[in-house]
Amino acid sequence: MTMSEPTTMKPDVSKHFSSSILLWMRTDQPRQTGMDYWKGPHSGIIANTPGLEEYRQIHLAADNPGRWPAIDGVETAIPADRKIDGIAEVTFENALSPLAGRKQTALAFDDEINVFRRTLLYAGPPNSSRWYDVAPGEKPGSRAVVYLRRRGDVGSMDSHRFVKKSLAPALASTDVLKELRTQVFLPWSEKLWDTPNVAHDNPAGQHLHASLILGFTDNDARDTFFTGTRVSKLTELIVPYASAIHAYEVTATLTYVRNGEILPHYED
Repeated sequence: MTMSEPTTMKPDVSKHFSSSILLWMRTDQPRQTGMDYWKGPHSGIIANTPGLEEYRQIHLAADNPGRWPAIDGVETAIPADRKIDGIAEVTFENALSPLAGRKQTALAFDDEINVFRRTLLYAGPPNSSRWYDVAPGEKPGSRAVVYLRRRGDVGSMDSHRFVKKSLAPALASTDVLKELRTQVFLPWSEKLWDTPNVAHDNPAGQHLHASLILGFTDNDARDTFFTGTRVSKLTELIVPYASAIHAYEVTATLTYVRNGEILPHYED
């Protein structure tokens, strides 16, 4: 390689065992009442679960019509009746950790009725959650979460390979991200998170298959990303694989457990 040739640095990537619980707040009380209860009493139940490497709450904006630009043949507008209020991002220390946390999980099951009307758990195989160190030492000031639903003619293995081999590297090379995390999901099953007295309705046509967490310097950088040429180039990559791209605006990302340690106070 000569000195005049450009180089592309690949970010370090770490593999994890993560799950995401999609949450809808009860509608018989103010939305903010539910968000506050989730941030407070409910968070303590989850944070004290043995075997967690990390626990984050991702709070989504109340007004979230979908940030991804419109595409013919792809659902980018988030349906109002399926619009998520928040995400519990749980990362385990190892593949056996969910067994160690069964007692605490039972407490979480019983508490859900106090705050949620619907909960859906999406999980991937061990090591399928990937965190890319795209901006070492820098902290995002703004985030977005993107969910993908694959096309009916695209198999799960092809979809997972696309996220890992094509989409994640393309996102990392945009040079605007301060955080990049990807998850691919196993087929959804209500049996994985069948909490009592809370809805788990999830028609087959509404299933999700992958998620992206994108961190930016600030809200202006996030807005520029979704209205600029970078997202257009990414769209060209995604369209052959996705029937839906739901991009959510994040209002807060609260960390309660990091590196296996419960934090004395959550960190935003």
